[in-house]
Amino acid sequence: MGSLAHTGSAMTAAFLASLVEAVEALTIVLAVATVRGWRPAGFGAIAGLMLLVLIVVALGPLLDQVPLHLLQLAIGILLLLFGMRWLRKAILRSAGVIPLHDEAMAFATETAELREKARRYDARADWLAALASFKAVLLEGLEVVFIVIALSTGRGLLVPASAGALAACLLVAGMGFVVRRPLARVPENTLKFAVGVMLAAFGIFWTGEGLGVAWPGADLSIVAFAALFLAVGRAAAALARCPSAETLP
Repeated sequence: MGSLAHTGSAMTAAFLASLVEAVEALTIVLAVATVRGWRPAGFGAIAGLMLLVLIVVALGPLLDQVPLHLLQLAIGILLLLFGMRWLRKAILRSAGVIPLHDEAMAFATETAELREKARRYDARADWLAALASFKAVLLEGLEVVFIVIALSTGRGLLVPASAGALAACLLVAGMGFVVRRPLARVPENTLKFAVGVMLAAFGIFWTGEGLGVAWPGADLSIVAFAALFLAVGRAAAALARCPSAETLP
């Protein structure tokens, strides 16, 4: 039961996190394709994917040389910080403190910037466009790779975590190819809230594992941590939406 919960949680977290990153990368690739065509957009995206593969192939063997408890501790802390960053932004957006992320607006902004660069650097416009596509795929892809590695450390979960990430990327790529426009209807803030909760829960779990803590319920404790972070996050968003005491009559 615990193993099944751990596997399902890792796959779900990898899928949701990859879904968010893939949507953000797709927005930039589509903007490049709109301004300069699919050739530079595709060239940059493929180059980014190839470099990602090389990084994974190079780093994979190195991770096996690190003692498991040190790897769990380091990745646990990083995963906790990573999850809290996502959760903090999701809470502030839910509370209306900062605006919701708008893929349509991001697409329009990126398109305008690319057109301005194309006007100013006409001779290098295709290379600049390809570079924008390359950077988008590489940077968002690195976050996906980190999450997959972190979720699978020491538990043989590389296959389910990778499957979840791959499924999300293929889903977004397929939808983007069909609709040829930003996936503005994806509830990105809700996804980021969920991913932040799950990554923070895994971060607490791995940090404890690295320190030698015997969690009650073993892998099932991840579910309890996720429920705790979810409750605290919802409460924080509700409090942030409340007017301060100074503004009350």
